[in-house]
Amino acid sequence: MQSVWRGAISFGLVSIPVRLYVAVQERGMRFHQLHAADQGRIRYRRVCSVCGEEVPFHDIVKGYEFEKDRHVSFTEEELQRLPVETFKAIDIVSFVSLQEIDPIYFQRSYYVIPEPTGLKAYRLLEQTLGQSGRIAIARVVLFRKEHLAVLRARGGTFLLETMYWPDEIRTPEFDVLAKPVELRKQEVALAGNLTELLTERFDPAQFVDGHRRRLEELAQAKVEGEEVVAATAAPSGQVRDLLEALRASVEAEKEKPRKESKPSRRRSPEGKEQSARMRAKND
Repeated sequence: MQSVWRGAISFGLVSIPVRLYVAVQERGMRFHQLHAADQGRIRYRRVCSVCGEEVPFHDIVKGYEFEKDRHVSFTEEELQRLPVETFKAIDIVSFVSLQEIDPIYFQRSYYVIPEPTGLKAYRLLEQTLGQSGRIAIARVVLFRKEHLAVLRARGGTFLLETMYWPDEIRTPEFDVLAKPVELRKQEVALAGNLTELLTERFDPAQFVDGHRRRLEELAQAKVEGEEVVAATAAPSGQVRDLLEALRASVEAEKEKPRKESKPSRRRSPEGKEQSARMRAKND
């Protein structure tokens, strides 16, 4: 795993040298844009809107649009000279309870791994946070942008989660939410029953990306030259109102076994090998 940042956790007068590693890997089918007529790859060029010429990277500067079609430009040297207080440091500023933070603030996750010389201080901070039941609020500069962040322990490893700034969170101002509604007692009771029937411990392993799996199967069928047949969607039952929908949902959940076994799918060795190659390519 390749580190994306190198610096230190700053905690009072204590400095713990660490590296950051991306904690998540999004998986999915990657598509290229092709010319339908001859299957050629579509390419893009960096073309100036004024002179029409293609511009190499070394001639490109960053521009801030302060008015419509009016910019001030910045060179890389000017941006690098900009003073940043938390450069190359995860600067801990306070400790709070995780429950105090709305998940809407969380942005990206990174594993924080100590250098060998900082392991003891790393473990000390981990134990301290574990005993207190708190997490650390920090400031850090990543990729030339300053972030608010959370530093918390997870399975013996520190996790840094960057956060949005308060002024980046949009206020939900929607007229439809201002309209009053009347809820019947039966609706509230049935909704509560349905919630209880569906309540269980969260197990992320039970969830799979069905859309990605169907895309992979479709691509596999095309690779093997099979005829692609569109699946017919099952008709959905029509309900007259919310109360009837809740009753039907509760009855349907009561009839289900608590743990359903997943049907097995038989595939030929050749198909398994081909699918493995496709998944490796998509990863």
